[in-house]
Amino acid sequence: MMTWNKRPTVAADDALDTDHGRLRELGYKQELKRHLSVLSNFSISFTVISVLTGITTLYNTGLAFGGPATMTLGWFVDGAFTMAVGLSMAEICSAFPTSGGLYYWSARLSGDRWAPFASWITGWFNIVGQWAGTASIDFSLAQLIQVIVLLSTGGNNGGGYLASKYVVFAFHAVILLSHAIINSLSITWLSFFGQFAALWNMLGVFVLMIAVPVVATERASAKFVFTHFNTDNSAGIHSHPYIFVLGLLMSQYTLSGYDASAHMVQKSPQTEETKNADRNGPIGIISSIGISLIVGWGYILGITFAVKDIPYLLSPDNDAGGYAIAEVFYLAFKSRYGSGVGGIICLWIVAIAINFCGMGSMTSNSRMTYAFSRDGAMPFSSLWHKVNKLEVPIHAVWLSAFISLCMALPSLGSLVAFQAMASVATTAIYIAYALPILFRVMLARKSFVPGPFNLGRYSVLVGWVAVLWVATITVLFSLPVSYPVTKDTLNYTPVAVGGLFTLVLLSWIISARHWFKGPVTNLGG
Repeated sequence: MMTWNKRPTVAADDALDTDHGRLRELGYKQELKRHLSVLSNFSISFTVISVLTGITTLYNTGLAFGGPATMTLGWFVDGAFTMAVGLSMAEICSAFPTSGGLYYWSARLSGDRWAPFASWITGWFNIVGQWAGTASIDFSLAQLIQVIVLLSTGGNNGGGYLASKYVVFAFHAVILLSHAIINSLSITWLSFFGQFAALWNMLGVFVLMIAVPVVATERASAKFVFTHFNTDNSAGIHSHPYIFVLGLLMSQYTLSGYDASAHMVQKSPQTEETKNADRNGPIGIISSIGISLIVGWGYILGITFAVKDIPYLLSPDNDAGGYAIAEVFYLAFKSRYGSGVGGIICLWIVAIAINFCGMGSMTSNSRMTYAFSRDGAMPFSSLWHKVNKLEVPIHAVWLSAFISLCMALPSLGSLVAFQAMASVATTAIYIAYALPILFRVMLARKSFVPGPFNLGRYSVLVGWVAVLWVATITVLFSLPVSYPVTKDTLNYTPVAVGGLFTLVLLSWIISARHWFKGPVTNLGG
C-alpha cells in the first residue's frame, strides 16, 4: 500500500530550511527560489496535461479509430496504466527531489558504472520529447485558430477564409514568442498563471461538457456513446483490435506531461522551485493524473453525446473542414439558434486552454534544459544554465522556443510528417518516464531508499507494470496507421524515435562517454 514516511529534519547552521538541506544532501546548492506551493505545483502539471488540449487535438483520431467505444472505455485503459507510471515516478521523485528529474533519477538508480550513460539517454529522450510536445501543442493551437477564422468568416461551405500553411506556421511562431515572453517572467508570475490556467481548464471542461449536449437539438443515445465501435475509416484498416489500439493515441497523448511536477522539484529550476518538494512533487504528479482522468472523461462524454454522424464530422467538406470537435460545437449552436457563434465562443475556450498548456509545457522543458545543461550535457551548456536576476533560466527558455519552432518546419512540406509529432512526443517522453523506473526495479531493487511517499511492498510490481506498458505503447504507436503504406501515409514515429535513439547512442560512443560523468554537484569545495 502507499505510505508516507517521515524524514528527519536536516540540521543547518546557516539556517537553511529542510528543502535546502535535502538538496544539499543530493549534491546541489539552491539557485532558484522556492515559491511553488503544492497547489502551484499541481497546477503546472494539470495545465500541461490539459484534457481540453489533448482530447480536442486528437478527437479526430479517436472518432476514426474505434469512435465512441474506444474513447469512453479506452480512456480508462490508458488511465489505469498511466497511473501506474505516475505512482512509480512519484515514489522516485519523493526520494530524489531535485529539478533534473528523470535523468538525475536514472543516474542515482543505475549505479556508478552505468550512471553517466543512463542519465545521458534518459535526459535526451526527455528533452527532445518535451520540445516535440511544445511544438505539437502550439501548432495544434495554430491549427485551431485557422478553423476558428474559417468558421467566423462563413465556414468551408460559405466562402470562409482558410489560412494557408504558411499563415498557420506564422500563427505558431507568434504563439511560441508569447510563451517565451511569459516564461521570461519571475516564478511568482508563472505560479499565478499556472493556477489561473488550472482553474480555466477545470471550469472550461464543465462548461463545455454541459453546454454542448444541452444545446444540441439531437443527441446520441447512451448505447451509442458507450458501445458503438466505428470501423468506417479511410485508413484501410479493418481489424477491430488494431483499430482500438490506434484509437488509444488520443488518451495517451492527453495523459502525458505530468513530469512537470518533478522538474519543479528537482535539480533544475522547476523542482527546486517547489516547497516541501519530496512531498508536494509526488502529490502534484498523482493528483494531476487522477483529476485529469475524471474531468477528461466528463469532457469526452459531453462532446460525444452531441455526435450523430461520424463520417460527416470527419469529412473535409463540412464547415470546419473536417475538424471534428469544431464541427460538433458549430452544429450544436447552429441547429438550436440558427447561428454557430456560440460554438465559435466554445472553441475560444478551448483555444485559451491550449495556449496555457503550451505555456506550461515551455516552463517544463526550459527547466529540463536548464538542469541538463547545468550538468554539461548540452552543447554550449554554460549558456543555457545561466539564470537572470529574476532567477529564471532565460537562455533555456528562448532555446526551447527556437527548437520548438524548428520542429514545426516539416509542416510546410508534409502535414502528415508533422502529425507524427504527437506520437513522437508521447513515445519519447514515456520512454524517458520508463527508464528510471526500469533501473529502480532492476538495478536498485535492494538499494533504493524511499522518501516520504512510497508504494511499500507493491513498489516493484507497480514499477514493472509501468515499464511493460511503456514498452507496449512504444510498439503500438509505431505501427502503420494506414494501408497501403506510401510516403504520404507512412507513420514517421518509428523513424523519428529510432533516429533519435541512433543519434543519442552514437554521440555517446563517439564523444560523450569520454567527458560526460552524469549529474555533477554545484556545491563549492
